[in-house]
Formats: sequence, C-alpha cells, structure tokens
Amino acid sequence: MPQSHLQLLLELEQCLKQTNNWQNTTPSNEQLTSSQPFCIDTLTLPQWLQFIFIPKMREMIQQGASLPSKIDISPYAEEVFKPLVSDLEPLLSIIKAIDESFNQ
Repeated sequence: MPQSHLQLLLELEQCLKQTNNWQNTTPSNEQLTSSQPFCIDTLTLPQWLQFIFIPKMREMIQQGASLPSKIDISPYAEEVFKPLVSDLEPLLSIIKAIDESFNQ
C-alpha cells in the first residue's frame, strides 16, 4: 500500500530540515507570487517545496479537495541537485515517492 500523501509531505519536511534546506525566514510576498513554474525566478527549489508545495498540498488534503493527478517534480529536482546528488539522495528519493504517489 503506498504511503499516504500527508505522510510523504511530513517526510519531505523532515528531510529538508535534515539536509539543512529548511529556512526560518519566509520569503517576501513578491517572491512567493511568481508566475514561473516552481517560482524558478524568485525561489530555490527547497524554498518552493517549503513555502508553496507542502502548505498547498496539506491544505488541499485537509479540505478534501481534488488532488493533482500528475506531479512531476523529480526531473527538476534531479537537475537542481545534480552537483549535490550524493548528499541529497534521501531528498530526491522522497520527491520521487511523492511524484509516484500522486501519479497513481
């Protein structure tokens, strides 16, 4: 049985913290309202995961909203983390699990 979406989001949050990719300061409203995919022009991928993706998915799950049927974060994450892949393999693994969980 696949892990629940909420459990995977919790694991993603924990992994971001364990890999020192969690920050205590919230980005500005301008940074958070980018129209680019992954807010690529204003946020790092870890910031996007922390401040956009995780809260939005949790909110949708808690409200019983229809969840996306296709998520494809891992190709972008692999590219972003390419130079650090050995250090961030656990993070990439969780992102892949999230992709697979939503794509079923």
